[in-house]
Amino acid sequence: MDAIVMLKDEHKDLEKLFKQLDKDDLSVIPAICSALTLHITVEEQVFYPEINKRTDVEADDIAEVLQEHHLLKVLVEEIRELTPEDIEYKAKAKVLTELARHHHEEEETELFPEVREELGRKRLQEIGGKMEQFKIDVAKG
Repeated sequence: MDAIVMLKDEHKDLEKLFKQLDKDDLSVIPAICSALTLHITVEEQVFYPEINKRTDVEADDIAEVLQEHHLLKVLVEEIRELTPEDIEYKAKAKVLTELARHHHEEEETELFPEVREELGRKRLQEIGGKMEQFKIDVAKG
């Protein structure tokens, strides 16, 4: 599968979870944290290293993405240390979803089109295959 298509599909799946949280369904917060953690890990371990090697995407743009990932990971860890009864639990989850939405929008409107133009479908499918294998390896532990 094309790497960008895969990432956009993951963004859509995450958005479904975010919409449940928008309706104050706090039970989805652990699923959001898990799905977002896997998504970020795949991007950081496979997608962005490949983009760095194979494209002329500005280093500053990649650095910004990675800083947003850092903030998302910090929020996930803080949320995991709380319980639903903690006053900060819902607030941190809402901030997490807002930041993730912003991050996904920037990727989809600014970064992904540039990457697609530079790499083309065949290379993106190769990277997508690496991403799929990475997920399988992670699932195996």
